[in-house]
Amino acid sequence: MLWHRPEVQLLCGVDEVGRGPLIGAVVTAAVILDPARPIAGLTDSKKLSAAKREALAQQIKERALCWALGRAEPAEIDQLNILHATMLAMQRAVATLTIQPEWVMIDGNRCPELPMPATAVVKGDSLVPEISAASILAKVARDAEMLELAARYPQFGFAAHKGYPTAQHLAAISEHGILAEHRRSFKPVRLIAGQLT
Repeated sequence: MLWHRPEVQLLCGVDEVGRGPLIGAVVTAAVILDPARPIAGLTDSKKLSAAKREALAQQIKERALCWALGRAEPAEIDQLNILHATMLAMQRAVATLTIQPEWVMIDGNRCPELPMPATAVVKGDSLVPEISAASILAKVARDAEMLELAARYPQFGFAAHKGYPTAQHLAAISEHGILAEHRRSFKPVRLIAGQLT
């Protein structure tokens, strides 16, 4: 897909992490990079090791003009559906920025309603440094939350699968039940809930 970089000073990149998992919030990040303080190695967070993501996240937080996280909780996902909850989380991230961007570039094929112009870029997390930075911050934040859940519920194995619908995760739900943090509207959780009642 063709895209062009807007000729603006304050360009914000936005990405999300956590649309597919069965548990936890969908987490978004918004980042306005500082052209005077470039960061080497920015790319799609999924292409980076955990250690590299952590190191880059630290650099982004130190060098970006501003950055913010947004989220939509499991109850909101169940109420709105995952697409609309993701759009809401993106709006929250942009609204939380301490500097209002002139233009927002969103990873994917659609944009939330925002008070400034926005462009959706398919595979933007690999193409647009600002979106790459947002994908890294969102991934690091959500992975940290999954590690916290893993510490609270070691029997579920969240450190390994990060809440995605793996065989291990589905077996754990069947054996140990549904947690408050699970997304009840997601089909695998709904099916197991039906079997448990």
